[in-house]
Amino acid sequence: MYDVVIVGAGPVGLFLACELGLAGCSVLVLEREPDSRSPFKGRPLGMRGLSAASAESFHRRGMLHQLRTASGGTDEPGADPAAHLQPSLRGVGHFAGMRLDPAQLDAAALPYRLPGQAMDGMPTYLEAVETLLSEQASRLGVEIRCGVTVSALTQNEESAIAHAGGHEYAGRWVVGCDGGRSTVRGLAGFAFVGTEPQFTGYTMQATATGAEKLRFGINPTPTGMYLQIVEGHIAMVDFDGGAFDRSQQLTRDHLQAVLRRVSGTDVTLSEVHLASSFTDRAMQTTTYRRGRVLLAGDAAHIHSPLGGQGLNTGIGDAMNLGWKLAATVHGHAPDGLLDTYTRERHPIGAKVLDWSRAQVTVMRPDPHSQAIQGVVRDLIGTRDGSTYVFERLSGASIRYDLGSEHPLVGRSAPDFCLEDGTRLSDLMRDGRGVALDFSADRCLRDSAKGRDSRMRYAAGPAEDDLGLGAVLVRPDGVVAWAGERTPDREAFEQAADQWFGGPES
Repeated sequence: MYDVVIVGAGPVGLFLACELGLAGCSVLVLEREPDSRSPFKGRPLGMRGLSAASAESFHRRGMLHQLRTASGGTDEPGADPAAHLQPSLRGVGHFAGMRLDPAQLDAAALPYRLPGQAMDGMPTYLEAVETLLSEQASRLGVEIRCGVTVSALTQNEESAIAHAGGHEYAGRWVVGCDGGRSTVRGLAGFAFVGTEPQFTGYTMQATATGAEKLRFGINPTPTGMYLQIVEGHIAMVDFDGGAFDRSQQLTRDHLQAVLRRVSGTDVTLSEVHLASSFTDRAMQTTTYRRGRVLLAGDAAHIHSPLGGQGLNTGIGDAMNLGWKLAATVHGHAPDGLLDTYTRERHPIGAKVLDWSRAQVTVMRPDPHSQAIQGVVRDLIGTRDGSTYVFERLSGASIRYDLGSEHPLVGRSAPDFCLEDGTRLSDLMRDGRGVALDFSADRCLRDSAKGRDSRMRYAAGPAEDDLGLGAVLVRPDGVVAWAGERTPDREAFEQAADQWFGGPES
C-alpha cells in the first residue's frame, strides 16, 4: 500500500507528488491518458502565465531556473535581485482584457516585498511544466503509471482504494488532481456547486486570410473578446450562454462565423489545425476532503481562464496540501492540521471564482456591462487601482487567517537574505519549515532544533529584517509566526507546536 495515490498527472498532481516525495512518502500517480504529450500542451496552445506566487513556489524547491530555461526564458544566476523589485510587463496581466500599465504600479505598497529572484510572474507552457515536474518526481522516487482509468473508489478508516481495469491501487490517502471533470470528485461524492456559464470560449491554431486585420494582444470588443498572442493562435469569447461548448463539432465555418462576429472583421479561416472550446462555468466543491479522499486544482474548483488563475490556484493547493499530508502520513501532524487545508484554500478558491465572475460581467456585450467596464477602466488607470489588481493577479494579496494580528503572519514570507548570502528560499529546498532568528536567541535555537526532522534553524543578521527579530516559516513558505526585535520564546513555542507538533523525543 502506498502512502498516497494521486489521480491525475497534470501540473497540480505532479507538483503535489514532488512535495510528498520530497518528504519521504511513497507515492503513486495514476494518469488516464496513455501518453501525456499533446499539441494542446505545447506552444502556442499550451501557453500559460505563472503568477509571482507560483514562480516563488518553484523557486523555493530549486526548480525556477530550470523552468525558465525550459520555457524559453533566461535566468542569469548573477543577476541583481533588486532588478525584480519593480513588476515588469510580463508579470502584470489584465482584468477583463484591460491590460495594466506597469508604470502605474506602486511596488512600495505591496506587502512585505523584498528583492529576490521570484518577484515576477512568467510565461510558460504546460508541456514544459509537466516535463520538469515529471523528472523531479521520478528523482524523488514517485511512481507514475499512464493509461490507467479509475472507475471506482472505496475507502475505510485506514485507506482508500482506486479501482481501475480490474486492478486495485491502495493508498492511505487518495488525492484527486484529475481536472475539471474529475472522476474522483464524483466517485467520492463531493458536492460541486456554483454558477452556469455566460459564454463559450474557443482557442485554435489556424491559417487565415486577412489575418493582418486582427490585432495582437487582448482585444475586448462590443460583441465579446478575441486574443492573438502569436500569429495563427487565436482565442475568442462568444456570449451565447455556453450553448455551443462541447455540444457540437468545431467546424471551420462555425469558428469563422464566431471570429467575424467577435472581431468585427471579414477575416477568412482557410484551415483550422487544432481547436477546442471552454466556458466560464464557475463551480467549487463545498469541502476539499471527504474521509481519506482529498481534491486539488480543477478537481476542486473550475472557472473561466480569464486572468490565468486556474494553474496558479492549483499550484497553491498542492503547495499547501503537500507538507500537511506528509506530516499526517508520518504521524507527527498536530491535531487538525490536515483540516486546515480546506479552511485555508477554500476561501482562496472562492475568491478566484468571484474574480472570474466579475470579469465576465464587465465583458458582457450589453449597455449596462459596458458602462461598468468604462468605470473599471478608469479605476485601473489609477495607481491604486492598478496596484490592487496586480496584487490579486500576482498572489501578493493572499493571506491566510492564522489567528494572529501581526500583518506578516499568514502571508508568503519575503525572501530574507542573511549577511552570509544565504536566502530563505535556499533553506526551503528540502521541504522543511524554517526558523529564521535574526537576533540569534539561544532559546529559539534550542526549540527549533528539537524538531530537526520538520524544521531548519538559521541565525544571523539579515540585509533587511523588516524590523523583526525572528520569523517561523511553514514548509509552504507561509509565515506562521513573527517576533519583534526581542522574540517571545513562549509565543514561538506555541506557534511551533501548532504547526509542527512538539519537540522530538
